[in-house]
Amino acid sequence: MPTKLILALGSAALAFSGAVLHAETDYPLTIENCGQTVTFEQAPRNAVALGQNSAEIMLLLGLEEQMAATAFWPNEVLPELAEANDQVEVLTVEFPTLESVLAKQPDFVAAMLTTLLGPDSKVAKRADFEALGIPTYLSPSACSTTLNAGDAYGSRDDLWTMDLLYKEIDDLSRIFDVAERGQVLIDDFKAREAALRKRFAKDEDLTFLFWFSSPSPADDAYLGGGNGPSGYIADILGGSNAIKTEADWPALGWEGIMAADPTVFVASQVDRNRWDLDTAENKIEFLTSDPTVSQMEAVQKGRIVVMSGAAMNPSIRTLYGAEQVAEQLEALDLP
Repeated sequence: MPTKLILALGSAALAFSGAVLHAETDYPLTIENCGQTVTFEQAPRNAVALGQNSAEIMLLLGLEEQMAATAFWPNEVLPELAEANDQVEVLTVEFPTLESVLAKQPDFVAAMLTTLLGPDSKVAKRADFEALGIPTYLSPSACSTTLNAGDAYGSRDDLWTMDLLYKEIDDLSRIFDVAERGQVLIDDFKAREAALRKRFAKDEDLTFLFWFSSPSPADDAYLGGGNGPSGYIADILGGSNAIKTEADWPALGWEGIMAADPTVFVASQVDRNRWDLDTAENKIEFLTSDPTVSQMEAVQKGRIVVMSGAAMNPSIRTLYGAEQVAEQLEALDLP
């Protein structure tokens, strides 16, 4: 939803209510975030967003003038946010260095993944910023996982839901003193989520396999795990994730993928240009040309759909991804 439209809808909602909603943030604001207490003396004026989700939430809230920079973009920004995003520097579409972030002199750093702001982060730990008096925020989706040895992204006992995202939007909107805009955005997402669920009846036999990327056809594929956002997309469309692991990002060889035998293959489009198999086009070429993989029923029946890779991260893009798959799902030759 374009920022201007959010603001317009918010104004209309207030006018319709016949009363002025006093939702201004009372500073200092103290919030609990991922087991830490964070205090804000005022709304950030020079924020850095580490991760596409953190950045796009801020842009949807109309905060581009209060953003110093962003980093880590698996996909291009939402088209309706392109103009606002052009006003904000992109440090890199990959992992930034701590030095590059600090060079922007941020007064707030928000991140979408623990690999961007966590105990074993490739960028920095929260304490690194806090030691400099810079408040931080980590997505509730990121810290709701259980981290196991050798698993940077963690596992989930229960299915991820949009409720974690709604909390993130609410928190960020209060931090930046735009709570009314945050509520409008949350209401829009809830309505879209409900509309999708009404379109698709539950089907116990319908399974999806979400392929994010692979370094090469010979390597294991990085997939969307059972209880992560990919599992949520499968659930909202009436089915389930063919990959039952609790890990958010399991890596599986093609023998295991063939054994999962999904009804529908979801080939993600990743725009970062790290590996040849980042693109959906190259994924589909492999699926349809490999002598063994091409014999899978989902491939033989043409049940391959394309979705933004960003949707496989716990983010606002997850709902967009569900809508993207929904548009293609109804045209498939399903049992």
